[in-house]
Amino acid sequence: ELQLVESGGGSVQPGGSLRLSCATSGFTFPAHTLSRYRQTPGKQLEWLAYSGPSQKAVYAESVKGRFTISRDSAERTLYLDMTNLQPEDTAIYYCEIPQHPYTDAEKYFNRGQGTQVTVSS
Repeated sequence: ELQLVESGGGSVQPGGSLRLSCATSGFTFPAHTLSRYRQTPGKQLEWLAYSGPSQKAVYAESVKGRFTISRDSAERTLYLDMTNLQPEDTAIYYCEIPQHPYTDAEKYFNRGQGTQVTVSS
């Protein structure tokens, strides 16, 4: 069974950091591009980054320099390291197996259940 199980969300103060994990099963992990998205209340899903099979990482301008996406094939896990978090980063964060071109949140093969990140003082 194909699964994406997310963890690592929580509450942090502005300027803080978090690491989100997306543990996967049921598909050939090294062969697939994986993406990260977030959704804030009342807003559309926002694409954040994707990680290709060759470890190539591509980022949205809004998070470039603050967020790092990485993957561990042995652990079959996708990571998102987030630094200098701000209140506007408060959202539910998702991982996906996206469809090409990998930046449209509504085009995916499978999506995790999401994890809440709250940034406030």
